[in-house]
Amino acid sequence: MNIRKFVIFATAALVAASVVAAPTKSSAKKGGRSAKAAAVEDEEEGPDAKVKIDQFPRLGRASTISFPGIDAPTTLNGRVFTKPRQWIVLEAKYTTFDQLVEQLTFTWHVLLDSKTATTKDKEALAKRAPYSYFTQTVTYVNIPRGSHAASVCLHPSYFEQYGEPKAVGLVITDSKGNVLAGDCESEIQKIQSHPKSLDDAFWNKSDIMNAKANADGDPMIERRQGLQDRSKTVWSLVNPNDYELVQ
Repeated sequence: MNIRKFVIFATAALVAASVVAAPTKSSAKKGGRSAKAAAVEDEEEGPDAKVKIDQFPRLGRASTISFPGIDAPTTLNGRVFTKPRQWIVLEAKYTTFDQLVEQLTFTWHVLLDSKTATTKDKEALAKRAPYSYFTQTVTYVNIPRGSHAASVCLHPSYFEQYGEPKAVGLVITDSKGNVLAGDCESEIQKIQSHPKSLDDAFWNKSDIMNAKANADGDPMIERRQGLQDRSKTVWSLVNPNDYELVQ
């Protein structure tokens, strides 16, 4: 990569970062903590609080974004390839209060709605479960006091085949497995947002996770793999200093 291409790439990446990271006015309604949830969380925080979730990931189409490529077409045998595709990028902002936290583990729970998939293969969609469930655990180490971000991503192929995220849960635990913070945001009618107890979160409810879609016994939710920590994707090049070291 020559200097000109690198400058173009870096500029485009910074623009994309501002789009992904910037909070919106609608974040309290869509893809952010509601005012009620924030008030409840503030009441629960005491002088011994070690971590607080400040901003929850966006849901639906608001969670998707194209990665900025180098501003030049790729050619092969005289053909030009320019294929913009949308990634699902889920990002949470959080604050730590100790001078140094040795370890925090973030466990993500994500439901994609197949009705919002962009694939043209209607036959394949008809055979698919209405929702796809993804989970991923990411552990950060040596976290200094202050504001940070945590993020996981799904490759564009998942958005195209399985749809937009309509429910997202996040649980933060310490090195001993103690729950320090957690929440759930949902646009699915039967899945509760901001449950009073994480025991009532959708991923812990067998009646939701094992629900049947029809009389034939087909699952409502199908478990899948593919959710990745941001550091394992091309998004690791955007604002890397906002994220702590992954164990």
